[in-house]
Amino acid sequence: MFRGSTQLSLDSKGRLAIPAKYRDELFASCEGNIVVTADPSRCLLIYPQPVWEPIEKKLSSFSSFNPQIRGLQRLIIGNASDVEMDGSGRILISAPLRQFAGLEKEVVLAGQGEKFELWDMVKWDLEIDTATACKDGDIPPELEGFSL
Repeated sequence: MFRGSTQLSLDSKGRLAIPAKYRDELFASCEGNIVVTADPSRCLLIYPQPVWEPIEKKLSSFSSFNPQIRGLQRLIIGNASDVEMDGSGRILISAPLRQFAGLEKEVVLAGQGEKFELWDMVKWDLEIDTATACKDGDIPPELEGFSL
């Protein structure tokens, strides 16, 4: 399980150093083979390859005759990029994916269970501001009765 957020920097070539606390798990679970793709929220999703494969299969199984589904297939599968973590624990984020997510130098890697989200730091701060702005009555029905 990947949890927590880490502020990182992309280098001049678009490489991201995966934090050491996740490297061993990624090498053990997928030999450093990772899939990076676009998310409708304008961040990037980073999956260990074995976690990604059933997601891709399920998304591909939906009818492409529905324009909304087809759009998501284009976005998510069409932008999926196979990436291999190097010996230093770095992955290369392609220029088109960096551009899609608006990634500059300062980024946030946020653990989301079996995957990560990669955000531009300014956009991440805005997302957190939005998430903490919930007022009474704005809570989704799925979270009613949930307590931390």
